[in-house]
Amino acid sequence: MSLLEVKDLAVSFVTRMGTNKAVDGISFAVDTGKITAIIGESGSGKSVACYSMLGLVPMPPGRIDGGTALFEGQDLLQMSESQLREIRGRDIAMIFQDPMTCLNPFMTIGKQLVEPLFYHKKVSKEQAKKRALELLEEVGIRDPETTFDNYPHQFSGGMRQRVMIAMALINEPKLLIADEPTTALDVTIQAQILKLIAELQTKRDIGVIFISHDLAVVADIADQIVVMQQGKIVEGGDSDHIFHHAEHPYTRKLLAAIPADSKTPMEGEPETLIEVRNLCTWFDQGKNKEPVKAVNDVSFDIKRGEVLGLVGESGSGKSTIGRSILRLVPVTSGSVNFDGTDVTTLQGGDLKNFRRRMQMIFQDPFASLNPRMTVFDTLAEPLLLHGIETRKSVASGVLKLMDDVGLARNFVRKYPHEFSGGQRQRIAIGRALATRPEFIVADEPVSALDVTIQAQILDLMQHLGKEYGLTMLFVSHDLAVVRHLADRILVLYKGKIVEQGSGDDLFERPQQDYTRQLLSSIPGRALLE
Repeated sequence: MSLLEVKDLAVSFVTRMGTNKAVDGISFAVDTGKITAIIGESGSGKSVACYSMLGLVPMPPGRIDGGTALFEGQDLLQMSESQLREIRGRDIAMIFQDPMTCLNPFMTIGKQLVEPLFYHKKVSKEQAKKRALELLEEVGIRDPETTFDNYPHQFSGGMRQRVMIAMALINEPKLLIADEPTTALDVTIQAQILKLIAELQTKRDIGVIFISHDLAVVADIADQIVVMQQGKIVEGGDSDHIFHHAEHPYTRKLLAAIPADSKTPMEGEPETLIEVRNLCTWFDQGKNKEPVKAVNDVSFDIKRGEVLGLVGESGSGKSTIGRSILRLVPVTSGSVNFDGTDVTTLQGGDLKNFRRRMQMIFQDPFASLNPRMTVFDTLAEPLLLHGIETRKSVASGVLKLMDDVGLARNFVRKYPHEFSGGQRQRIAIGRALATRPEFIVADEPVSALDVTIQAQILDLMQHLGKEYGLTMLFVSHDLAVVRHLADRILVLYKGKIVEQGSGDDLFERPQQDYTRQLLSSIPGRALLE
């Protein structure tokens, strides 16, 4: 008998706009010692299905319409809240997507780790701390005796996720549900977390449900894969079947969205638009402390019309390079020569006027868009500020931008919260294009998006780059994504460029150990070859 057997599960949300079927009669099973991956885009119902079984969906507006979820023969859907509370954290544990929002910022890691032990098992403080320290060490937290008393903000994203894994395992559950646990992490950290989950699953012989929007992420760890679309399971089977013999068009669409091919090389030898020489951007940490050398003596050129990829882990300095070129952070030393002008010397009005020629697309469009401004206001502002359009002509200019980035014109009076992540990124791209710039810094513009939406945005940026004749610095932690778009790639490590070349050169003939590490961390690497 399976550890968990779900049959005909149906979940709805009742709203003022009507009833929305989030999960529509799905069935699947999870065996002890196996990893079952549930794959689908945002809104496919994969998380709702798992949350509803554990009573984590608010009711109302949520509603279980039918089905069973037998865990060791007991139907979770028929249990009371008190019964579910006994099972949650003891027999079934969860790893959530964003540990920073799930960990209590006012409690030390140690206190949060031992809390489930005190709730579910009668143990002394000494026993609980010993167990917590053992688990911290097991999940790869260095110096657990010291970090036990640290707060969440003192950890990196990868370390916080390791803490969440330790917290989920502290009561030795039989079933672990991992909900997009690597989405916000660099590829190298993502690879470490995936390897850790697989090792712990094998070592402890537990069942795992791994929820993700990215087929490549689960390629190396899943035993069974369930593909969901619009609340239904459209295909299922073992990994070999899904990756090599997929039958449903939606599964093939997800596979096609995995970045693969390298960009066709540029023809001829275009002129240089930007020359970066000996660039240093250091951040002061106060008295008697060494400055953080985020960018340390970096030199490179960007050709006119080129897409230059810049890859590296978080903290490598790649975003700081982009912001330094645009003068969004103060440069410590060095020069940035943009078409004959040293940008680092510009001040006041001269800098403001020059910024029309260079723009930025930020990683999180929801954070970078003003929530109180409609799409019209957001796109009209740069057009009017730089005198590109008049009050009379600005409406047609805004609509032209919406057409260019693939947004319906009737969305023009909507606010950012009314859009999906991919649509918000299209707005951000439109705002960057509004000044008709020659150069754009795209800082991780697709890292938070589903793979299918990511593919759409990459294709859009490639198309608009040609149409507008753009030169671009494309910043990312993911070599596979950069290879899809960039003419050349720079690899950054600890504020310095350690390797550069075409996508094919770096993928097939990497020279540096760090580049090889980035390549080996790409999820589902075999699918790209």
